[in-house]
This record gives sequence, structure tokens and C-alpha cells, in this order.
Amino acid sequence: MQNRRQFLEESMIVAASVLSAQSAARSAPNAISSETAITSPNEIVRHAIIGCRIRGKVHAAEFAKLNGVEVAYVCDPDLQLAEALAESVEKTTGRKPKVVQDLRLINDDKSIDTLSVAAPNHWHALATIWGLQAGKHVYVEKPLCHNVVEGRRMIEVADKTKRICQVGTQNRSRGDLAAAAQYIRDGKLGKISLARTIVYGARGSIGPRDKYELPTGVDYSLWLGPAEMRPISRKQLHYDWHWDWNTGNGELGNNNIHYVDMCRLLLGLKGLGDSVIGIGGRLGYEDAGDTPNTQLVAHRFGEVTIVQEVRGLKSDPFSDKFKGGCIVYGSEGFIAESTVFDPQGNLVKKLDGDSLNHFENFMGAVRSGRREDLKADVTEGHQSTGLCHVGNISTRLGRPESIAEIRNRLTELKLHDDVSKTLERMTEHLKSNGLDLEKNKLNLGPFLSLSQTKEEFVGNAEANKLLSREYRAPFVVPAANAI
Repeated sequence: MQNRRQFLEESMIVAASVLSAQSAARSAPNAISSETAITSPNEIVRHAIIGCRIRGKVHAAEFAKLNGVEVAYVCDPDLQLAEALAESVEKTTGRKPKVVQDLRLINDDKSIDTLSVAAPNHWHALATIWGLQAGKHVYVEKPLCHNVVEGRRMIEVADKTKRICQVGTQNRSRGDLAAAAQYIRDGKLGKISLARTIVYGARGSIGPRDKYELPTGVDYSLWLGPAEMRPISRKQLHYDWHWDWNTGNGELGNNNIHYVDMCRLLLGLKGLGDSVIGIGGRLGYEDAGDTPNTQLVAHRFGEVTIVQEVRGLKSDPFSDKFKGGCIVYGSEGFIAESTVFDPQGNLVKKLDGDSLNHFENFMGAVRSGRREDLKADVTEGHQSTGLCHVGNISTRLGRPESIAEIRNRLTELKLHDDVSKTLERMTEHLKSNGLDLEKNKLNLGPFLSLSQTKEEFVGNAEANKLLSREYRAPFVVPAANAI
């Protein structure tokens, strides 16, 4: 039966990957005041980009091509990155943006209307909050924030300042996914029991933990900002911050955030769920990284379970043609992203709809002054990002256990049977990479219950401590009573 189920899933996803269009719900009750909107279609929006590497380059290209938008600033603590991006913008637009290392200079410039945050995760919240407080509208990359409390503060500041805040979970601007969500809301998939995310992608060692020199031109204090001051302990300052809890959120917060957000979009789920458990570890090598490269997280939302799965070692794909994604299971069939199948895995239909450019959607809301026009308001970004955070918290608090003990624990908890099946597939995956799981044990995290009225865990002070962090002055995310 398990082999048949897997065969059906793989057949479904292979077909979905062939048919699925790779095109680019609303949750924003508070409209902004008309005085904060840029109501004239001819008015130039002056935009600033914070963070000048991979996503910053995308932001520069996307915002520069929008009518009536001028990329006026680029900012990065690494001046070489900022200068390179400024030159690229100049080649495209004929106008070179100002280059700064300190984002506070942008906030001081009242001629700047909007900014986008493509800096590392640990800067997302404070850069957004400072920008909103300075009167800017903000587009912030995923994950929304570095921890759960930061996300709530960002919502509170957006509410108070009545500014637009869009999150870079761009799948929410896909018309085919909107159609899939409507298909499920109409009851055509039947009773929903399970949704699943899949992120399989080999990531090698980032090198031994040691003391390394900073790249030339980097203001390291500005680069760290709200994070704890520590010497750089990995070869590469940039990008590999994802795998350091001080600055990143692992693969769950890096790529998997897109797929868990899709699960929430398709199912209309709100909040952080009833409970969560995380299982995982950093296996296959010893390096400077902290975060898991192998991870299984299970969330319960009443009768619905979401399973998040990450593999960072060499892995066979989930199917021959599909390496990652979101699947929703119902009593009447399955949906792989936006393609519908019956319970036997036969194609029913491919759903479609009109898509939007996510960056253009942000600018449209800035011009209309209507927060409800956003496809990915800060509130939605907070809840999806929060699922990654609580999954990471359980995993971080875990202790090494044998596979037998983990199996027994999952049986005791009476979770959806797919959780145990995912563990078995993960076990076989690790063995295929030559790992002895008695010597290289997975961490079994605590089963954490979540309050349904507060964004905190019930009866676990150790877990609640990880909902926030200590900040390094003056880079402090304000407390609720200081907003």
C-alpha cells in the first residue's frame, strides 16, 4: 500500500510539473489614509533597495522596469556589492542611484517613498520597522522576520503608521494558485486531511568552523545589526549566514517558506496551528553551520496536518521531474500546486488564472493607498514565516534519539500516518548517503502545544524564550509598548 501511495503521488506530481504554469489571500483589514498614498499615476515613486546580492539584484531589475519608479538608492554594509549594483542600475536606466552603507541615511531622506529589504534575515524586521516609522512603504523579502515576535511587531508598526508592507512570497500573485484555492473552498477536493511541502536539494559543507578575515569594504557592525556580535567563523560571509542561527533560519526559512505559504493560501489556514514537532539534524559532515540539513516538521491545525520536509544531502527527487513543491490531499483527490487529480492519480484538470507581477502589485497598492490590494500583506507573511519558526524551535530543542525511539514517539502522539511514512523515507535517504543512524542520530524535538489566543507555547518556557532574541544596541526591535 505504501509503494502504491508513493507511486500515485509521484505520477501525480510528474504530470503536475509538466502541466503547471510557472506564473508569477488577501489579509489586510486596515486601509491606509489617503495622504500616505501616491495617488497621481504620473508621480515618480523614488525607491531604495537594502541588500545588494542575489535578491537585491532581482529587486533592482524589477523595480527599475516599472513605469514611474526610480531606483534612487542602493544600500549594503558591503560597499563593493552596493557599488556594483549601482553601476548595473545605471547601465539599465541611465541614472546611477546613490550608494550608502547605512540604511538610516535612506530613512532620513524624505524624498524616498518606498524601500525594499533584501538583506539577510536578521535585518528584515528592523529594516522594515525603521522604514515604516520613517514614512516609507516597504517590500520585504521572505522570510518576513528572524523570529516570531519580530513578525508581530512588524504588523503592529504597519497598522500604526498606516503604511503598505508587502512580503516577497510571490506565489500569492499566481492566478493558478488562486484558482486552486477557490477549487478547494468550493469543496471539490472533499475533506482535507493533509498538506505537504517538499524541498530536496543537495547543499555541501560550508567549510570548517574557524576564524576568518572579512571581505574588504564591509562594515561588520552594520552587517550584523540586531544580531549578536561574533567573529566570522565561516569561509563565506555572504549567503552562508542562512545556516547560522544568529542570522538565518535554515532551509525551512530559506526556500521552504514559499511552499508552506502555498499550503496556507490553498487551505485558508490562519494562525500558527494547535501544535508542532520537529525532527532533524545536520548530518553527513561537520562544518561551521548550525541549522539542520535534514528536517521533518509536523503541524496540526485541528483535523488538518501540514508536513514540512527538507533534505540537504544528495537525494533522489520526489519524482523524476519534480524536485520541490506543495501538495494538498483531500477525500476526492489531490492538488499538486494547481493541478487536480482523482484519488487514483488520474489527471482531472489543470487550473489557471490571471497572474500579477508581485513587485507591480506592491507599487499598485502604494499608489491606490489600499492595503487590501496587496497579495501578500505583512499579516500573511507573519503567519507563514511563523510556521517555519515554531518548527525550527522544536527541532533546536531536540535531543539525539534512535530511529526506534522517534517511531515510538510519533506513534504515541497519534499524528497523521504520513508523518511516520515521511520519517521512513527520510531514514532510507540518510542510509543511502552512507550514514549509520546509530552513530549519527536525528534530534527529536518536543511536541509543543500552541496557545490559540497568544503567539506562544503552552507550558514551555524554554521554547517561549526562542520566540524572540536579545538585541545589540542601537539595533533594537521595539517592544510592543514602545511602538
